[in-house]
Amino acid sequence: MSDSKAILAELLGSFVLLFGGGLAIIGGGNLIVISFGFGMALLAGLYAFGERSGGHFNPAVSLGAFLDKRIDSNTLLGYVAAQIIGAVLAGLVLLLAFDRIAVAGTATWRNGNDLGAFGAYLIEVLLAAIFVAVILRVTKSEEYGRGALVAIPLTWVMIHLAARTLTGASANPARSLGSAVSGAEWGDALIWLTAPFVGAVVGWLLYRAVHEGE
Repeated sequence: MSDSKAILAELLGSFVLLFGGGLAIIGGGNLIVISFGFGMALLAGLYAFGERSGGHFNPAVSLGAFLDKRIDSNTLLGYVAAQIIGAVLAGLVLLLAFDRIAVAGTATWRNGNDLGAFGAYLIEVLLAAIFVAVILRVTKSEEYGRGALVAIPLTWVMIHLAARTLTGASANPARSLGSAVSGAEWGDALIWLTAPFVGAVVGWLLYRAVHEGE
């Protein structure tokens, strides 16, 4: 059964993630600033709210946890709804503070001159797979678990450093949806809303292939 406080934690953590990362983009940060803006926003959310809910803040991560039987279907649905609401609220707060054009700049987008839709989809699948595999490992293993608050945000930083200028570095449907709603900038929405879920399945399969039986 889902826990109302855990659901609230997911909502607030998702808010912090998009709010902090969005501010880094709107403030005109370069690739390094934006990447660490998202990474440190995730770290802040994990410290503030992660212990209560597991600190998913991402529907793809929640799907990975569900596939690994760490949460049930009711919790999965509750978490995903909370993550979307938190991200949308963050986008709306940014919209109140700035304007639609500025907030539209926080949306995930594909560099169409260099990367086709298939390439963007493949990259987003693999980025989400890596992220989910890392999270499943560091939150399960006693040996590695102590480093979860380092490994997870740094992996998120890596995702943005690697793909921000190519795909917008989504790997999180809630984050992309929150920016799209507030900025009215949908772009290749099918990629951002589906590829991370496919990646979650791939990441879980790879995690199980390597660590099953431990």
